[in-house]
Amino acid sequence: MIRLAACFDVPIDVIEPCGFPFSVKALRRSAMDYADIADITRHDSWELFQEQREGRLILLTTKSATPLWDFKFQAGDILMTGRESAGVPDDVAMAADARLLIPMPGGGRSLNVAVSSGIALGEAVRQLR
Repeated sequence: MIRLAACFDVPIDVIEPCGFPFSVKALRRSAMDYADIADITRHDSWELFQEQREGRLILLTTKSATPLWDFKFQAGDILMTGRESAGVPDDVAMAADARLLIPMPGGGRSLNVAVSSGIALGEAVRQLR
């Protein structure tokens, strides 16, 4: 995810508690040299993120009926993914301005969050270019 954000020059927000170890050491190991060029903001809680966020919150979820391809992105939209194992809590899902599904005609259950984010970010960039 950090590599994706760095390569596309978009900020990445990590909201605690997150589903992975988020320490400086873990960050350096997993992000390699991309952590040095990525714009990473860590939020101590969902509430603090909500207070600071600007733009629409767009949740990628398997629990939606709205296909990604039918959504019109706007500049400033924030893409959100949850934990691969559990998604996001219900209150977070309800706070989203839109909930989108990536159609998978091959019949798979779900994609991992990095792949899903890449697909959605690619579509947003395509629409807004």
